[in-house]
Amino acid sequence: MSKRFKGTINIDDRDSVPDWEPYVQPVAPHGAPNILYVVLDDTGFSAMEPWGGLIETPNINRLAATGLTYTNWHTTALCSPTRSSLLTGRNHTTNGMACIAEATSGFPNSNGHIPFECATIAEVLGERGWNTYMLGKWHLVAADEMNMASTKRNWPVGRGFERYYGFLGGETNQWYPDLIYDNHPVDQPATPEEGYHLSTDLTDKAIEFIKDAKMIAPEKPFFMYFCPGATHAPHHAPSEWIEKYRGKFDMGYEAYRELVFERQKQIGIFPATAELSPLNPYAEEQSVEGKPWPPLDVVRPWDSLSDEERRLFCRMAEVYAGFLSHTDHEIGRLLDFLEESGQRENTIVVLVSDNGASGEGGPNGSVNENKFFNGIPDEIEDNLKYIDDLGSPATYNHYPVGWAWAFNTPFKMWKRYNFEGGVADPMVVSWPRGIAAKGEVRHQFLHATDVVPTIYDLLGIDLPEVVKGYTQIPLEGVSFRSTFESDDVPTPKETGFFSMLGSRAIWHKGWKAVSVHPTIAGWGNFDRDRWELYNTEDDPTESHDLAAEHPTKVQEMINLWFHAAGQYHGLPLLDKTAVEVLADPTRPQVAPPRDRYVYYPDAAEVPESAAVNIRNRSYSIAVEVKIESEDASGVLFSHGARFGGHSLYVKDRKLKYVYNFVGDKEQMIESTKEIPAGMVILGASFVREGDTMPATGTLSLFIDDEKVGEGQIITQPGNFSLVGEGLNVGRDPAEPVTDDYPGTSPYAFTGGTIKEAIVDISGEHFVDLELEAIAMMKRE
Repeated sequence: MSKRFKGTINIDDRDSVPDWEPYVQPVAPHGAPNILYVVLDDTGFSAMEPWGGLIETPNINRLAATGLTYTNWHTTALCSPTRSSLLTGRNHTTNGMACIAEATSGFPNSNGHIPFECATIAEVLGERGWNTYMLGKWHLVAADEMNMASTKRNWPVGRGFERYYGFLGGETNQWYPDLIYDNHPVDQPATPEEGYHLSTDLTDKAIEFIKDAKMIAPEKPFFMYFCPGATHAPHHAPSEWIEKYRGKFDMGYEAYRELVFERQKQIGIFPATAELSPLNPYAEEQSVEGKPWPPLDVVRPWDSLSDEERRLFCRMAEVYAGFLSHTDHEIGRLLDFLEESGQRENTIVVLVSDNGASGEGGPNGSVNENKFFNGIPDEIEDNLKYIDDLGSPATYNHYPVGWAWAFNTPFKMWKRYNFEGGVADPMVVSWPRGIAAKGEVRHQFLHATDVVPTIYDLLGIDLPEVVKGYTQIPLEGVSFRSTFESDDVPTPKETGFFSMLGSRAIWHKGWKAVSVHPTIAGWGNFDRDRWELYNTEDDPTESHDLAAEHPTKVQEMINLWFHAAGQYHGLPLLDKTAVEVLADPTRPQVAPPRDRYVYYPDAAEVPESAAVNIRNRSYSIAVEVKIESEDASGVLFSHGARFGGHSLYVKDRKLKYVYNFVGDKEQMIESTKEIPAGMVILGASFVREGDTMPATGTLSLFIDDEKVGEGQIITQPGNFSLVGEGLNVGRDPAEPVTDDYPGTSPYAFTGGTIKEAIVDISGEHFVDLELEAIAMMKRE
């Protein structure tokens, strides 16, 4: 956007002629609209009222009444990939996002880094005079770059957003989120007891960002990317919103589907001839090697459940519904502000869900999703103990896969799959000043790649050839502006390309071919996949496979898939299990693994992906501290939170250590002696015994080189959390590892000074580590 200086330069500025044009800020055209993306997470096609759902969404209804409801819009089946397409207008594999950003495989299609040749809409509009804001879930930065030592090139502020407030990873605790403000982590402004919830916090900040600029430049438009955590797990909501739905899902997920499907026909989402897809159509499918269909992706029939199981599953749906309605309320607050400030009429609002409802809860759901990530099954009896706590800070919950199937009515399957249940999602487009049609339904086939081209078309701008010095890859989506006129306008798109975790599909001029291949199941043998064929104009629910009747058409569609895969960097295909992907030793790290890690107080939290890995091994923690008061107390070292973590702390002049095993078992060890005043090394040392999994062994406490306590503990085989709280020295902010801490959040250490904490995973005895620390102190 830079321009050459055209003034005149002489020795004296009195004799020179200035030219301000190369230096002024870009200015958007007069009357240019604001753009607001609202991106929901894992919401599913049929949860909300405009698509026939039974969950109350009055504010999303309000958007639909002032705009257009799309019934044939498609995503990529997973979070990061869809979001990359929504921001760039290119296919997810072109964007390097074949999978989520945390599970990359080191190929052009799956590296977790959107190429700068695929500029985001924020980068483009920021150069043309729009303010650019991002709130909430980003999920477009690789795991090795989610820390304070890494480059920030792929954080929101590095990809065109002037201001950012939210969380970088795929999910977060809604009561205790992992907050980033611009380029640095921050503590949440209040506690759940004080009324804190992330959705409310994000809405407050969204309104604040707009106010900050509009007070200075009222006519300057903005682009806002508003991405609440809802309704991704954990499903957290204020109790009053959950209680609104008590008893509303007692009919069960199979009856819910029938009710919703009839509503969908009545309001014109589907024709009267459409059919409801069946339960578990692939449960008996096997790989060519005889591997079964993954049991986690099988729905338990409602009539096979016990009364207690039904009660639990219904409550899980009530919590989800409360979460969604609460989010709708917060979206309403943002819309109210735009209306009250006179901005709503000229704001283009695009509201979508990033993929189908999530099946990660498995057949039984979960009260602590961290168990799933540690390979520990949820037991119904254990889950029932938490039925009254679901949705609260005491749980990290997810509903069973039967509700994912129901909230995708009338489609098959769910998130991760390229059947319609994974990729057919809700979209509303509302622009009161610019779209004449109001409250109408549209049925044209569209894709996430088409949103950016449509916005550019509405704004009258072309994708520049060069953005920030990078020659741009052409847009791969198409504008659907023509559909604003009528539902009779043909779809502007000819082909839709789908590939996700081993599942493949291609849509072309009304026909769709889908491979029958489970995701992240390790089946391989892609050349021997069975493909199904559907005429989506006659059969929008994929209920009648026509492959046997049209084998030539099937091969034509498969060939077209490979052509698109070549065009959009769709290969290689990945269907490894999650453990295989995350355990890949070639995955990048910001620093190579080492035997000894040093951490300091008064510093930013270290994310788990960048912190010392103590899983399934012996380890020692030594904290060098000067005890200056008899009342010294608080956290010395903490890592993780309530649903998995460990901590070393001082209470009542005693040294204490707790290992919280997946939130189920607090294993606590206390010193037999009081801590003396002065310089001291306080530590804990775990020695693994045997080779069982999860790892067990002896945890010993030390004051200097004296053992002052020990006990047997069991340790987690996997992460403390997927993307949750990290490692801290001298405090435990947000959700604590244990409620046994003295004082109040963030349970900071007081009455003394911590110099540093050393974590050793070399296998040496604690005494060796302690003696080395003493030697270091003497040298200083």
